[in-house]
Amino acid sequence: MSGKLSTHVLDTVHGCPARNMQIELWAIADDGQKNLLKTLYTNQDGRTDDLLLNETEIKVGIYEICFYVDDYFTNCGTSLPQPNFLNTVPVRFGIANESDRYHVPLLVSPWAYSTYRGS
Repeated sequence: MSGKLSTHVLDTVHGCPARNMQIELWAIADDGQKNLLKTLYTNQDGRTDDLLLNETEIKVGIYEICFYVDDYFTNCGTSLPQPNFLNTVPVRFGIANESDRYHVPLLVSPWAYSTYRGS
């Protein structure tokens, strides 16, 4: 089995995939320094067209996915207080095995979010 990292985002306010949400993938070094690996946008299904990390890119380490929640809901026309409660949602996690499949979904509203390790 080839390792990979993927994500998808579900908009729990509108009950649909979050389309056109900006996502950044960062690698976190042992000293805490962050290195931007990719900037992607979700498609009509709330997923990215390309994997966050494919089988040649995935490495053991600490990563962070930043989801641009405030921009997404603003662009949807959702009425939000300023500043909004959630802005950018960072999800920091570890990859322990390069041959495993990692999936990090985000269920989100302007006021709450949930994530888990999916398959």
